[in-house]
Amino acid sequence: MWDLFKAEILRFRSWAIAYAALQLVLLGFMSRVVDMAQQPLLVYEVIGGLYGLSGLLLGLYQMGGYRRPNTWLNLLHRPMPSWRIAAALYGAGALLLAIAVLLPLLVLAGWQESMTARVVDTRHLLLALSGWLVALCAYLAGSYAMLANKRYSFCALVFVLLLVFYKAVGMGAIAVQCMALAFLAAMNLTAFKPDLDAAPRNLAGIVVTALPLQMAMWFALVMVGFGVEFVWIAQGSHPNNMAVPLPGGEKEAENAEAKDLMIAGLRNSADPQAPLWREQAGISEMFGIESYLRAVPVRNELTNLAPMEFDDTTRRIRWVFSHDDMRFHGYSLVDKRPVGTLGVAGQQPFPSPPLPGPDSVFFTGDTVYQYYEDDESMLPRAHLPSGEVVTGYGKVGDDLALLSNRGLYFYDVEEFKNDDGVLTPRQRVPLPGKPGDLIRIELMELLDGWLGSFTYTRRSYNAEGALPFQQLIRVDSQGHVAHVARRDLILDYPVAWRYQNWYTSPALYSAQRAIARLFSGYLPDEETDRPAVPRSARTIAAVLMLLSLLGAVWRTRQTALAMPARIAWIVVCGAVGLPALMSLWLIHPKREALEDLPLAQAATA
Repeated sequence: MWDLFKAEILRFRSWAIAYAALQLVLLGFMSRVVDMAQQPLLVYEVIGGLYGLSGLLLGLYQMGGYRRPNTWLNLLHRPMPSWRIAAALYGAGALLLAIAVLLPLLVLAGWQESMTARVVDTRHLLLALSGWLVALCAYLAGSYAMLANKRYSFCALVFVLLLVFYKAVGMGAIAVQCMALAFLAAMNLTAFKPDLDAAPRNLAGIVVTALPLQMAMWFALVMVGFGVEFVWIAQGSHPNNMAVPLPGGEKEAENAEAKDLMIAGLRNSADPQAPLWREQAGISEMFGIESYLRAVPVRNELTNLAPMEFDDTTRRIRWVFSHDDMRFHGYSLVDKRPVGTLGVAGQQPFPSPPLPGPDSVFFTGDTVYQYYEDDESMLPRAHLPSGEVVTGYGKVGDDLALLSNRGLYFYDVEEFKNDDGVLTPRQRVPLPGKPGDLIRIELMELLDGWLGSFTYTRRSYNAEGALPFQQLIRVDSQGHVAHVARRDLILDYPVAWRYQNWYTSPALYSAQRAIARLFSGYLPDEETDRPAVPRSARTIAAVLMLLSLLGAVWRTRQTALAMPARIAWIVVCGAVGLPALMSLWLIHPKREALEDLPLAQAATA
């Protein structure tokens, strides 16, 4: 086993060293230009994608060389169990990826920590570990794709998709990657057998193969839906590219001018001032929320929603936030030397990581802070009630609007500019819907307050969110809130389209949602008001599940499965739906009949 491990290391050592050297040169050059620890999320996603591609190619090449029948027979013809042979090969692959991927990242982090004044937190070391885990998961996925039966070997790539779409943060992200790695390891051990094309025969092997394969088949059906949508777009009748949107529909509301949307919302209002407001909307200036925050910064998250740094232009200091001590660390932009730390009202740590905003403003979940260059201080300026987090902000007329996941607050801009205390909101407007459904806000200033239009259509097209509607709310100078009008918008997409991802397999649809949100914490963008599934969609799902059950009854009769296994597959196909039937078809081929055998085998029989 040890000799096989060493031979595999020697086989790829030149490639691993070359990869590590190239990565070290490229990352070192980039680090001289920018701080690699303070990049936006997209940069880390691109680098992680490259690591995943590298691991995938290694797995395909390494196991592709061994899969040839003669080579495979020679590999397994050794006086040791097959699992030890697999451990030697995969252990060598893991070490090679550690040299190529992990080692340069740790060297770069050590250089930045010891030779510069830049911030290196524990989370950055975990980020390097995460990059290695991503490469390992892709490596095992590529290995399985080569070793398993070609009818279903692609299903391991589902875990690569999981690493793209999951929303876990911090140590939760590491945990999700480790769970994916463990499942992939089990799949590879199942596939590492003398007869590579044979289907798994024990219960554990069938389970570790069928579960990801069913999810892969569900995803394939989703991709078919995307193909249909492309054809729909090419025809020119898709709601997103129609020359004239459906009157009163979702797309019309999303793309309408602010004044036209306000007028449309007031058209059927019973408020006696509605006619006057419609006329005012045609000539008045409309305001909106300039920036929406779809996520909240979390301590020790591996990546950044935005670079956690800002510059003091007066003193030529760059302040970089550290998650380890929850303070900003500064260094001079002139000589790159450290200049100290900065906390709340002196040196108090921040309660949560602050997200930089405009005009030296920072957001930390439920609190707004402002930095003052004159005395180099960071002071709290606004507090939200317990249970609320900042999801947007913008300047509206002579007021400052702060949007939370529960309400819209108005503050005096002059008080914000000329004072340094905690502000008291002038008015608060409770939101009429969930933050994940909200797509736009329009505000019109009245003589004694504000008239606001809230449009909720963001997740309605695929049934992930509320049914689309527009709500108009008035708040006067005393803070009294009145609901002026509600307009239910017409669905641009038919029910059969909106629930296409659900009715193909309600069980797998719910499972993938739960898996993607594992260890994610609170995400305002994911808080939606999903309506009950309509009867027509439930009927379609029931029919598809019944067809899947009947198809499983017919298919299992054509296989060599034992009766308990046949019953289990029939039950699973009835409960899961079409993806389970497709998995049954791929894992268990049709039983060979006598007339299907070659002439010599038939004679022997």
